[in-house]
Amino acid sequence: MILVTALSTLGGGLWAGFEFYADYMSMKEIINSIDTDAIDARNAVIETKLDQAIDYTRDIKSGLKDDIIRIEQVTEKTSNRMKVVQDDIDERLREVSNISRETEKDVRDSLQELEDRVDSKMDKIDSELRDTLQKVLDNPLSWEK
Repeated sequence: MILVTALSTLGGGLWAGFEFYADYMSMKEIINSIDTDAIDARNAVIETKLDQAIDYTRDIKSGLKDDIIRIEQVTEKTSNRMKVVQDDIDERLREVSNISRETEKDVRDSLQELEDRVDSKMDKIDSELRDTLQKVLDNPLSWEK
């Protein structure tokens, strides 16, 4: 019985070794059939495309940086122009306000002068009318048309 166990163990070990060797040989054939030149060529193509992509990305980055600098410069110039225009508008509004105040004062003065002249003439007419009425009332027969 020990002999059967030893022989079956030895047979199982030999069978396992044979299977392992068979797997090893089939893997060796697969490995030997791999075309490393094709893999190297494919890797070279991928590396070239990757380098091109990196260069393209750098070009885009550089272009964007230039665009941002240009936009900042345009924004700065526009901001400066807006400040100058705003200052000009403020100055013109002050001038218009001053002119408006002066015109308003001139109109008030003119109206006051006109009112004074009208009052003066009205007073004169009133006085003449009172004198005439008094004369007529004093002597109704002497009144002439």
